[in-house]
Amino acid sequence: MSEPLMATYKRLPVTFERGEGVWLWDTDGKRYLDALSGIAVCGLGHAHPAVRDAICAQAGQLIHTSNLYGIAEQERLGTMLAERAGMDRVFFANSGAEANEAAIKLARLHAHRRGIENPAILVAEHSFHGRTLATLSATGNRKVQAGFEPLVQGFVRVPYDDIEAVEIAATNRPNIVAILIEPIQGEGGINIPSPDYLARLRAICDREGWLLIYDEIQTGMGRTGRLFAHEHSGARPDVMTLAKGLGNGVPIGACLARGAAAEVLTAGTHGSTFGGNPLACRVGRAVLETLESEALIENAARQGDYLLTAFNEALGQIKGVVSIRGRGLMLGIELDRPCAELVPAALDAGLLINVTADRVVRLLPPLILAQPEADQLVQTLSGLIRDYLTDD
Repeated sequence: MSEPLMATYKRLPVTFERGEGVWLWDTDGKRYLDALSGIAVCGLGHAHPAVRDAICAQAGQLIHTSNLYGIAEQERLGTMLAERAGMDRVFFANSGAEANEAAIKLARLHAHRRGIENPAILVAEHSFHGRTLATLSATGNRKVQAGFEPLVQGFVRVPYDDIEAVEIAATNRPNIVAILIEPIQGEGGINIPSPDYLARLRAICDREGWLLIYDEIQTGMGRTGRLFAHEHSGARPDVMTLAKGLGNGVPIGACLARGAAAEVLTAGTHGSTFGGNPLACRVGRAVLETLESEALIENAARQGDYLLTAFNEALGQIKGVVSIRGRGLMLGIELDRPCAELVPAALDAGLLINVTADRVVRLLPPLILAQPEADQLVQTLSGLIRDYLTDD
């Protein structure tokens, strides 16, 4: 089946044929509860009428022109995002990696215009920012980088949630111009920082004249129970990147900026052939409107709290369970041993999950998750984890 394809993925032995809500059906007709959402992409679930109607209507009208011309849907979505994020301007791309590339280029160009010839961006260990050469160089995961050397220079790495390390870097590296950080680390294992971490980063950036850049590609668009995860802290960024849940499966990314950062990218400094085309932006607008009209952000907060409580009751006292953590519908269950074997076991049980950082079961269910489905998720996964720890 995969012979024509480059072997870049270790695919599970299943092919899905259709989806509806939080459910997927494979080519044999078996039904699965999707607790991964295409890795935090399908926040509205599968085959949502608002997404379907937006795609059909826009495809029947206009899919693509070029950024050489005005794009009305791009301006509409850009206005909506800027207003809700407290930002001034938006650049649209096709993916999270491209959105982060735009943010990195913005930070470097901003520095050069201030006379800083060799600018550096401070990033965190265990982070993930993408797989282009620049974004994998920024990523704090050696597995992602291995074999692609020489890496792109200009990144200073410190431990996540360690303000003292940031202060030391500020003292020793006068060429730092920005911080690129995830409000919650997703690929790194659902790592949630201290409550004051982002606020203290904001204070350091204000003091040093750095840009504060939030990578909200996995955490944004309602995933954590707020539209953007940084809203839990109140610490506003200068630049923010989005993707994944913004298009509910239609490729789209965005780099938002405010203040002086919003004026850095000018005609000819950056661009994209497909970025912000009418189809992608019409879908992005439908997603944002539906998140608000159906109160799905509030549902993510409510169901996330329920799942945390339920999993703690079911697994909190089980030997081998290190931590159960999360915010909204972004949860991680950390075990004391590698647990990749749980993924095929869950597949057999009709449940889609993911294991990241070797030992963390990652859950990213659709934001439309209802109570019966949440109960089924807890019951099925808790049983699988108990059996796995006992057998192992």
